[in-house]
Amino acid sequence: MSIKTLDQRIVQTPDVCGGTPRIAGHRITVPNIALWHDRLGWSVDEIAGEYDLELADIYAALAYYFAHREEIDASIRDERAFVDELKRTTPSKLQRKLQETEQ
Repeated sequence: MSIKTLDQRIVQTPDVCGGTPRIAGHRITVPNIALWHDRLGWSVDEIAGEYDLELADIYAALAYYFAHREEIDASIRDERAFVDELKRTTPSKLQRKLQETEQ
């Protein structure tokens, strides 16, 4: 049986999840864990149960988040700003159809 150390639980791969730090073997990112835990109030047990992760994976992600908090929070803000801009500049198919029927 092999034992994963803390530095083996969180990985960054340029071509997976845009290089965002994530739990090894998963596409669940450190920012995902941070948002679920800090902003949505999910417990470590809830996250682990919902996504079939080991508790140590969640704690490693949270430790990584707190060690790199400014950088990760900035990336979350940037991503939200990008999504907001897309929503603002790209009408949904439904909105487009409604506009066409009104004309």
